[in-house]
Amino acid sequence: MLQAFLLAEKAFKQDEIPVGAVVVQENRIVGRGYNQVEQLKDPTAHAEMIAITAACDTLSTKYLTDCTLYVTLEPCTMCSGAIVWSKLKRVVFGALDEQSGGCGSQFNIAQNKNLNHQTEVIHGIMEEDCRYLLKKFFEARR
Repeated sequence: MLQAFLLAEKAFKQDEIPVGAVVVQENRIVGRGYNQVEQLKDPTAHAEMIAITAACDTLSTKYLTDCTLYVTLEPCTMCSGAIVWSKLKRVVFGALDEQSGGCGSQFNIAQNKNLNHQTEVIHGIMEEDCRYLLKKFFEARR
């Protein structure tokens, strides 16, 4: 989670919403990402999407069944869909996204029994740090 947080700080320094993510397989980071929506002018360039794409590229597969995604903010519905489609084993996140969370706070796409895959969800890891970085980012823009 610390590596994801460091990526969130990188996003913060680039005036992106500070979210960072890493995909881990057997204690090895196989994918990294941080929000690049503004930089790439791409609304889908979320940390999770970039990290999942990088992991699939690294492992030469579309399924990440033995991998864990660590992310500083609860994935949105789009990213939660990607989590299900990539068949990630587990997602671990820091802060809840009370507005558009897709892993339990607003929606629970990652564990929806109507879909062909359910992902284990763990939250609250480094929650205070993750929340503080987001708060600092948004306070500077108001």
